[in-house]
Amino acid sequence: MVARLQRAVARHLGGPGEIRNFQQLTGGANKTTYSFDADVAGRLEPLILQIQAARPPAPPAQLADIAPGVTAEEDARFMIAAERAGVPAPKVRAILDPQDSLGGGYVTNRVEGETLATRILRDDRYAKARGLMARQCGEILAKIHAVPMQEVAFLRHTAAAQFVENQRRVAEFYGLRLPALEWGLRWAAENVPKSARVTPVHGDFRLGNFIVGEEGIRLVLDWEVSMAGDPMQDLGWLCVKTWRFGGRRPVGGFGAREELFEAYEKTSGIRVDPAHVKWWEAFGSVKWAVGCFRLGSRGVEENNVERCAIGRRIEEPLWDFFQLIDGRD
Repeated sequence: MVARLQRAVARHLGGPGEIRNFQQLTGGANKTTYSFDADVAGRLEPLILQIQAARPPAPPAQLADIAPGVTAEEDARFMIAAERAGVPAPKVRAILDPQDSLGGGYVTNRVEGETLATRILRDDRYAKARGLMARQCGEILAKIHAVPMQEVAFLRHTAAAQFVENQRRVAEFYGLRLPALEWGLRWAAENVPKSARVTPVHGDFRLGNFIVGEEGIRLVLDWEVSMAGDPMQDLGWLCVKTWRFGGRRPVGGFGAREELFEAYEKTSGIRVDPAHVKWWEAFGSVKWAVGCFRLGSRGVEENNVERCAIGRRIEEPLWDFFQLIDGRD
């Protein structure tokens, strides 16, 4: 693999492409990530390789069209467009092709920093960052949503009502009959926002998918579930209680909604309706409850203890949903 990577680096970035310090960082469900240094024209460059993971078994036909997702090449193209719009997205250096014999994937610059949410929320080193990140998130999201749709025409559109219906289909397919979940899905369907813009959406914009330094957010990661849709989805998902990782503040555990909304409005020139975002935050917990069940089911199928443990957490986001709509955030 290292030999193939060296040839790919030399071909796309410049020779000799000699690889040093090659190591696997993660082996996630969607991608496998490697860190390495490469000799590019006599200069040692810190780089990241992401390879699209082997796809899990095809979902049942009834659920085949639920997950939006993008290919590795589309993922890279969205990051390129986002970086051009001023977003701190990974800088793509090469998109792999069949001649590289590495599978679907890409090479980006490597940026150092912290990704572990508990450290970002608790370590004194990141105290200044925590005071800046809510506004930074608002600015970044406004720039993501301003990416021209024609530059990312491959993104699949999913409307809010379809999101709700998709989660209902999952619950019905698996026979998941929980009164709390049924109530949450009904509430979501009855309160779908009446109108919304359609923009590029990151889809998983939250703590855990940022690289953070003492000055705040350095990089936004994990673009593989991006889509076209309601931009308020990203703001609401960032505030879902699960993604606060025990932090006390509503925006990712580190900030206030008012800071997030004000920064978004200032950067985009578009007013944020807090009730609209709240719907996405509340539905986000319902959606994550279904997600916990699906991950737990996959854990049983794949003999994966971590996924099984996630499956046991289904009640937590449902409790968060009821707390939020009852005004006890």
